[in-house]
Amino acid sequence: MGVFAHDDENSSTLAPAILYKALTKDSDRIIPKVLPVIQSIETIEGNGGPGTIKKLTATEGGVTGFVLQRIDAVDEANLGFDYSIVGGPGLHESLEKITLQTKVVAAPDGGSISKVSVKYHTKGDAPLLEAVLEESKARGTGFFKAVESYVLANPAEY
Repeated sequence: MGVFAHDDENSSTLAPAILYKALTKDSDRIIPKVLPVIQSIETIEGNGGPGTIKKLTATEGGVTGFVLQRIDAVDEANLGFDYSIVGGPGLHESLEKITLQTKVVAAPDGGSISKVSVKYHTKGDAPLLEAVLEESKARGTGFFKAVESYVLANPAEY
């Protein structure tokens, strides 16, 4: 298995605790509202803590598929959240899994920065395809911006 890593950052005007809450605790409720391709997010196993398995069902281009997401670690005190995409037809066939380590930190301007370290675990000796990497980055940024926009448009909830 090959492992390919990249780090990404997204800045926000939201305070760190608010952004963290929206990206983690509230994401199951927010995501289907703000990303039309996501049909549902359901907990398959667990109570929301480490080891919890969720099924994210999406429809793109008339095709419905899903991925399975496993929560690996939750560190509310330090605004950290780690999870893995571990299966389902929505996971590219060249990948065994994708692991993400996320941390929200204060930005110098009073907002926050979401820092994500992503590792792509490919099957066998398969290389990480550039198209898979670019699609993954675009989805991550789209997810972040959609959640941030929702919070900014609904400040009474936060």
